[in-house]
Amino acid sequence: MIMLFSGLVSITFRDLSVAEVIELARTAGIHGIEWGGDVHVPPGDMQHARDVKRQTQNAGLTVNAYGSYYRLLPEADEAHSFEAVLATAVGLGAPVIRVWAGNQPSSDADTAERERIVEETHRIADMAGTQGIDIAFEYHSNTLTDTLDSALDLMKAVDHDHVSTFWQPPNGRPPGENKAGLDVIAKWVSNIHCFHWWPTSQDRHPLADGEDNWRQYLDYIATLPGERSVSIEFVKDGKPEQFLEDAATLKRWLARYHP
Repeated sequence: MIMLFSGLVSITFRDLSVAEVIELARTAGIHGIEWGGDVHVPPGDMQHARDVKRQTQNAGLTVNAYGSYYRLLPEADEAHSFEAVLATAVGLGAPVIRVWAGNQPSSDADTAERERIVEETHRIADMAGTQGIDIAFEYHSNTLTDTLDSALDLMKAVDHDHVSTFWQPPNGRPPGENKAGLDVIAKWVSNIHCFHWWPTSQDRHPLADGEDNWRQYLDYIATLPGERSVSIEFVKDGKPEQFLEDAATLKRWLARYHP
């Protein structure tokens, strides 16, 4: 059975409270929320994390992921320990923790740095796995997932049952190139971040304007085994009204893949 669920990444609305984000998601009729760790669910506040879980579930929504800002840096350079991140994810009831594969372009990362990131990924994935939680890389610029080749090398080197990568279309790339890249990395892809920016991240458009692009991505993603969330991340002008419009668009698209 195809299992693609609609979602919202809470950092889309950093200026809204937890309650306001939940109400917006409930009004939109989406399935769940990826809670960000910078504003809405900071690491280390386990009581707050449990409260957010309760509020989310009481609204009939699920927690899709914990969007942390753990960057797999040397421990002294991290804002929070992974132990704090993991404990918060447990309190939140998140099935997966989003992390970042370093903080520099892959072209600047030497072999020693790549090996260190792989080793740290193993450490945190082993820890998370004991709690039934997975780790997923953000698919993003200025990290080891900023090119297809680098992301592929990283996933092969990590080769861990509890590690996947999120996916989003790289900015400014032709849709056919993005689809070809998705084909290659697909076996490691879990959740999807959904938006329509073109040609740069500053040029944000209604999601409906990207229908031709997203139809080819989703047609392929829908053939992959397992469950995954397709979550809206950022909207034109940062307006809640635009999110509601985009959420309706996303739900219409996903309805094609459900009987």
